[in-house]
Amino acid sequence: VRDDKGRKMSKSLGNGIDPLEMAEKYGADALRFNLITGNSPGNDMRFYVEKCEAMRNFCNKIWNASRFVMMNLTIDHVELPKKLELEDKWILSKLNTLIREVTDNMDAFELGVASAKIYDFIWDNYCDWFIELTKNRLNSDDQTTRENAQNVLCYVLIETLKLLHPFMPFLTEQVYKFLPGSEGFLMLKSWPEVKPELDFPDEEAKMEGVMEVIRTVRNLRAEMNVAPGRRATLLLKPHEGWKNALAAAEGYFRRLAFASAVEILP
Repeated sequence: VRDDKGRKMSKSLGNGIDPLEMAEKYGADALRFNLITGNSPGNDMRFYVEKCEAMRNFCNKIWNASRFVMMNLTIDHVELPKKLELEDKWILSKLNTLIREVTDNMDAFELGVASAKIYDFIWDNYCDWFIELTKNRLNSDDQTTRENAQNVLCYVLIETLKLLHPFMPFLTEQVYKFLPGSEGFLMLKSWPEVKPELDFPDEEAKMEGVMEVIRTVRNLRAEMNVAPGRRATLLLKPHEGWKNALAAAEGYFRRLAFASAVEILP
C-alpha cells in the first residue's frame, strides 16, 4: 500500500496512514471496501482518503435503502410471489447474473472485481432503479400488490447482503438482524446460489429498453431546462417488436419520465 502519490509509506516522509484512525473516522467496513475495490492481486495500490469517504457514502446508501425497505414492511417472512411484475423479473435476473459472476470471481481470488460488481448492483440497480420502480406498489391500496413488492425487495436485499458480507461484515450483519425471517448470524448463512428459474433474459432486455427511454427523456428535459414539475406528452416511435413492451410501460414513463400522456406512433 502506497500513498496517494505512489510513494512508499515511511516515518521519514511522514506519509503513513494509521488504519485505526481511518476506521474510527470512516468506519471499518468503509476502510476494508476501499482497500479491496478496484485492486488486482500482485499490484501495489495507492491509498486515497477521498476513496474512504466515497466508501462511507456507499455504506450510508445501503443503510438508508435498508431503512426505507424496513419502514414499508408488513410481512413477517420472505417468500417470492408467484406473480412477478416486469421490474421484479428484471432485478431477479440481474441478481442471478451477479451471484454467478461474483462466485466465479471469488473462486479465482479476484476480490477487487467481485466487490466492484456488488457495488454497481447495489448502487445502480437496487437503490437508484428498483426501489423507485416499486414505490407505487408499496403505496397501493391492494394488500397483495404491496406484499409482493415487499417480498421481492426483501429477497433481493438479503441475497445481496450475503454477497457483500465478506467485504462489509459489520454493516451487513447489523442490517440483516432487522429483516423479517432473519435468524442467527448472517455469517453462518449459506452462500447464494444461482437459480435457473429466476433467469428472465427477455424481460430483462425489455426493462433495460424501458430504462434507456426514461434516461433519454430525463437527459432531454435537463438539456432543455424543463422544470421538474412540468409534464409533457411523450411520443414514442418503437423499433420492430417493441410496441407492446413500450405500451405496457406507460406507468413507468408517467412516474419516472414525468409524462402526462404516452402515445405510441406507428
